[in-house]
Amino acid sequence: METTIESLGPCQIVSPLTHNSFEVNFRADSERVLYNHLTETQRPEESQLSFELAGPRERLFFDPSKTTAAIVTCGGLCPGLNDIIRAIVTQCHNRYGVTRTYGFRYGYQGMISRYGFTPMILRPESVSQIHNFGGSILGTSRGPQDIGEMVDLLEEMNIDILFVVGGDGTLRGAEAISQECRKRGLRKAVVGIPKTIDNDIMYLDKSFGFETAFANAVQAVRSAYIEATGSLNGIGLLKLMGRDSGFIACYAALAGSNVDFVLIPEVSFELEGSGGLLEALHYRIAKRKSAVIVVAEGAGQNLLAGKSETDESGNQRYADIGLFLRDRISESFRERRISSTVKYIDPSYIIRSVPANPQDNVYCSLLAQHAVHAAMTGKTSMLVGRWHGAFVHLPLRMVTQGRRKVDPSGELWNSVLESTGQPARLS
Repeated sequence: METTIESLGPCQIVSPLTHNSFEVNFRADSERVLYNHLTETQRPEESQLSFELAGPRERLFFDPSKTTAAIVTCGGLCPGLNDIIRAIVTQCHNRYGVTRTYGFRYGYQGMISRYGFTPMILRPESVSQIHNFGGSILGTSRGPQDIGEMVDLLEEMNIDILFVVGGDGTLRGAEAISQECRKRGLRKAVVGIPKTIDNDIMYLDKSFGFETAFANAVQAVRSAYIEATGSLNGIGLLKLMGRDSGFIACYAALAGSNVDFVLIPEVSFELEGSGGLLEALHYRIAKRKSAVIVVAEGAGQNLLAGKSETDESGNQRYADIGLFLRDRISESFRERRISSTVKYIDPSYIIRSVPANPQDNVYCSLLAQHAVHAAMTGKTSMLVGRWHGAFVHLPLRMVTQGRRKVDPSGELWNSVLESTGQPARLS
């Protein structure tokens, strides 16, 4: 696994941070963070694997007074996008003296001239309060765009640094932009900041917005519980975000408690049969007179007969497992002539559009600061993330090779099973 970070060239400009009134803890490229800090579990190929430590460097590649930066936010909304934008702009301007920062509107579409979206000029005073609001002041969009046209715009606007905020597909686009710049011999830094509400980007402790998302999901769990206990044989069914990874469902269930079943994409389940979900649910209702089910949106897709369609980004369109379970559970109780009430809750868009909570606000600020430090030293085709509690530089080509998932034999899922008391296998 190659962890070397690409550089645009030697750093010969003294960083303005050396003139600060307070001491700056400069870092060197030789400082590393081990991939696996648990030495007793290391495989031989992991024993020497490490990531470059993030942080300010004493010398820069770009001259701040001549540097132009730009930001683009892509994909679905996520708590903390405005916090990232604000922190990048203030860090560039106040710490490095970069006075020209643009924001591309509506994701990668804003980097294609024919769409007609005029880039926003971003200044510290214009972004000073945006962290108090959800969403992104730049807007977002999904779907690939022509890489050549996007690089044409970077050349036309003399943009030296592009900060790309997005998830798996967005970061693959960032890597393609970096490759095109390299092919053209352009010295432009492309630095990614990981954004995924599902927390499914590899080699990261967590992605920004996840803390806020599952904290708000906990409120929905509590509402589902109240609805379930408000009637005899009541069932609260809550669908949460999580296409391929069930982290939000797991954490919300653990924090919210009072959950009887958690269904995630990583653990298959069956509805019918003596060991299936329906039989386990009937038993739980008979015993406790109410039940709460939390299901991730990507769970149980094998049970649904849907068309193989994709969205604008090429992701498979999943059938609605929440509505399917609602109808099948209701039907099952009718078949047994048992009175029941199923209350279905889908708070997905509410969860992802709220402002970041204080913990995510701080995390976003730190990610953005380290992204600016890396970009100013000419590092490119890379992503800033946190690994084992330290901020590191990760090659884009490495983090886009797969998705982070809940380990069905790991500590998190075992904790969920202990909390809910559900069978390890519903099959």
